[in-house]
Order: sequence, then structure tokens, then C-alpha cells
Amino acid sequence: MADLSFESAINLFVKALQKKGKSTNTIVAYKGDLNQLATFLNQSAGVTDITAVQSAHIEDFKKDLLKNNYTAKSISRKLNSIKNFFNFLKTEGVIENDPSAKVAHPKYENELPKILKPIEYRSLRDACRNDSRATAIVELMLQAGLRIKEIENLKMENVGESEVTVESYESHPTRIVPLNNSAKTALKKYLDEGRFQTNSKNVFVTKTGRHLLARNIRSLLNRYFRKADIKDVKVNDLRNTFIVYQLKSGVPIDVVSKIVGHKRISTTEKYLELIDTKEESKGIKLKEL
Repeated sequence: MADLSFESAINLFVKALQKKGKSTNTIVAYKGDLNQLATFLNQSAGVTDITAVQSAHIEDFKKDLLKNNYTAKSISRKLNSIKNFFNFLKTEGVIENDPSAKVAHPKYENELPKILKPIEYRSLRDACRNDSRATAIVELMLQAGLRIKEIENLKMENVGESEVTVESYESHPTRIVPLNNSAKTALKKYLDEGRFQTNSKNVFVTKTGRHLLARNIRSLLNRYFRKADIKDVKVNDLRNTFIVYQLKSGVPIDVVSKIVGHKRISTTEKYLELIDTKEESKGIKLKEL
């Protein structure tokens, strides 16, 4: 088997991920984990050739992460990247044996998604009531379950009378998301009164008319979280809140899964652990928060 550097092997893996349509963030995370392993093996054992990697090397890397105060969850995620990488190399015939196969994941308790309490999301609404753009973004996440990237990508042509079309991006297919009254009202007010003059096709823009990026949206909402004195929450928790309250109100899990764009229904099922009692089903009408 010919020698192959870590850099070349990682490039092969990245090209395969791109071909599969994996998201940019996923690919960046994989590269970060694998480059970290490569640096460690080079410095600790002088290993630079992919065929020279042994299980003991990966075990040493795992111990080093633990020594440097990485959480068990973070270590497990990095190991997942490493295992997928070496499995790919073996499948492609680049290596004969997978050195990561016998390396065990550390045990950890999976954290449940966090959701906002009614008093919290009402406080958030109150905090941004004079900002129609922020209000529209909050309602699209809280009342329709959109991802922050989907809000960034939303175009004017995607906005319908009672729904928005989320265009396909990265590995996510196109889907239609219904809007309830709160989301429709907030979005209409922003478009009629709050959207800054622009030639941009994107729904959400900056004061200078430029495309509002995900990082801008995150900063905007974090500012209102602070103003509303809501602690220990993330922007994605608005979407989590939508999912849990729809399931709790009796909307079928397959319907919720389709609306929020989960690829596997098992992803939606983990939210069931946050539901103590389930309201009596009233068809598939979405609950308004």
C-alpha cells in the first residue's frame, strides 16, 4: 500500500463529503477534528502517513483530549469524525485495516433540547415589540420552526399567503412550511413597514439593504435575549420550542417532522422526552404560541 499523507487523505474525504451534499458546517467540523488528530499524531508519535496510524494512537488522542478538559460529548463527536474518516478510507481501499474500529466512545448522558417557557417567549416578544424585523424572525422560528440558515436564505418569492417555501440547500430538500396567524401578521408587518429599501431578493436585510446573514441574526436575537433577561438559551431553542409544543398539542410526529425538515423521524422522537402530558389531539392544526 502506497504512502499517503494525512493532508491528502483528508482532501479525499472532504471531496466525498461534498459529493454527498454535506453542509459546509459539517465539512468544516470534520476537517477541524481530523486536522487536530493529524497534528497530535505528528507531534506525539511522529506519524504523518495515514497507513501508519494504529488503534493505540487514537486511544492516546482520546486520553489527551480528556486531559485537556474536553467533555465526553465533544470527545465522542470527534471520534465520530475519525471513525467515519477511516471507514471511508477502508471502503475506498486506501487502507487495509480501520484503526478506529475498536476505539470506544466515552459514555455520556445525551442532553435534551432546551425549550422556552411561555413566560420567556412572551418576554422575548415584549422586548422586541418595536423591532418588526426581530419580531418576524422570532415568530418564524417560534411559530413555524424555521432554522436560522433558512431565515437567512428566505427570498421574497418564497413568501406565500399562508406559507413560506424553504428552498433546498446543502443536504436539505425543499419543503412548504405553513404559517399561523402570529407568524403571518409579524412577517407582513415587517415587509410592509420595517424592511429597509433594497434591491436584494432576500426577505431579511440590514439597514443598508444588504443580505442579513445568520451571524447577524444570531447577534440580533442574543441582544433581545439579554434585554428580556432570558438566560442560558440559544437561538435554536426557539425552533426546539415550536417542535415540543406542537407534539404536546397532539400534532402527529410525522407531520411535525416534515414541517421542520428532519431527515429522520428518530430526530423528532427525541423531543418526546420533554413532554409530560399530551393534550387531546385536535387534528393536525398547529398550535399557536
